[in-house]
Amino acid sequence: MTRKVVGILGGMGPEATILLQQRLLSTIRATDDADHLPLLIDMNPQVPSRIAHLIDGTGSDPAPVLVEMAQRLQTAGATALAMPCNTAHHYAPQISAAVAIPLLNMVEIAVERAAGIAAGGDRIGILASPAVRLAGVFDGALERADLAPLWPENADRMLGAIRSIKSDGATAQAQQVLADAVHELVGAGARMLFVACSEFSLLAPALSAGVPVIDTIDVLVDAIHHHTLTQPG
Repeated sequence: MTRKVVGILGGMGPEATILLQQRLLSTIRATDDADHLPLLIDMNPQVPSRIAHLIDGTGSDPAPVLVEMAQRLQTAGATALAMPCNTAHHYAPQISAAVAIPLLNMVEIAVERAAGIAAGGDRIGILASPAVRLAGVFDGALERADLAPLWPENADRMLGAIRSIKSDGATAQAQQVLADAVHELVGAGARMLFVACSEFSLLAPALSAGVPVIDTIDVLVDAIHHHTLTQPG
C-alpha cells in the first residue's frame, strides 16, 4: 500500500509533538516497523510564542515562521499538514494560503465530531489557553455548528497551569487545576468538554468529567490516520 505522508508543524511545545506521535503509534497494530505511519516532522521550538503575541502583545507574529515550516514540509513531500497546537490554529488561514496541500485542522474536526454528538445550542466547556479564547480560535466553527463555548472563570490559573506543565511536566498541581476547571464547567452547564491545549492533553487520561470529553490531539491522530491510509480515488 502506498501511504501518503503528513507533515507535522511541531515544537509547540516539543512534548505535545511527542505526545501526538505516541498516540498515533498506539492506533497501529504493527508486527514490523513498516506497519507504522510515516511522518515528516519539523520540530521547531523557536516558533515565536503564541501567548506573547496574542495575550501579552509583546511577541513577534508566529505566522511567517509557521508558513515557512509548512512550505518546507510541502517541498519535502508532505501531502497534508497537521499542527498539534490549538492556539496556533489562529494562524491557520495564513498557513493554508501559503501551500497547495490541506491542513488537517483539528479545531474544525473537533467541532464536527462534537456536532455529531451534541444537541443544537449545547454549551461546550473548553479547557485551553486563554489565548485560544482571546483569538476566537473555536468561535466560528462552534457558531456554525450551533454550539456555544463555556470557559473557566480564572483564565490566569489556566495559563499558570500550562506554563507549569511546559516547565515541570504533568504535576499534581496542574492536574488539580484541570480537575477544578472540569468541575466548574460541568457545574455551569457544559454538556461536553474539549481538551483544547496540548499541554492539558498530557493530563487528559486522568480526567473524570461525567460528560463526553473530546481531546483535540486524539481528533488529530484520527485525521492523520485517515489521510495516510486513504487511497486516492
